[in-house]
Amino acid sequence: MVYKSDVVEKNAIMNVAELMCTAARTAPKARGTDTIETFILDGEEKDKLTAKMREIGKRLDKEFFIRDAGNLDVASFVVFIGSSPAPRGLDCALCGVADCAKAAKDSISCAIDITDLGIAVGSAAAVAMDHRIDNRILFSAGMAALELGMFCDKIKIGYGIGLSATGKSIFFDRAAIVYK
Repeated sequence: MVYKSDVVEKNAIMNVAELMCTAARTAPKARGTDTIETFILDGEEKDKLTAKMREIGKRLDKEFFIRDAGNLDVASFVVFIGSSPAPRGLDCALCGVADCAKAAKDSISCAIDITDLGIAVGSAAAVAMDHRIDNRILFSAGMAALELGMFCDKIKIGYGIGLSATGKSIFFDRAAIVYK
């Protein structure tokens, strides 16, 4: 049997996407508290996401949402990693208030949890890099997924990571956005 490159490469990207979700899950987390959710999109669900990104870009007058949607249109998959920023009970004041009870009452995101999310996203992106899969971390994709209700209700912050394997990275020569 002959396995053509388009099939082999798409299968490889999906395998790496699964490994990325696993890396996010096993990334270190403060106090061993796991607030991470992951999932993978392609096909029609990815099309819904990019349409939402374009709508947000127009609504907020943010061209980079539209540019990022264009990248994801040609990406094979998008890995999502999100977190519910629940206080960890450390009373560290890193979030800007004196204790976790006040932070929870005022709906202030836990700085430790946001750090844990960053470590999980970095771990996932490292897996893609280790397997030579082109990738780009996009908060614009995470915001669109949140607005579409793709994450569970507890998740309040998320990122998408576009994945591609082509002769030239689709994420490299992107149009610069000049801010006024």
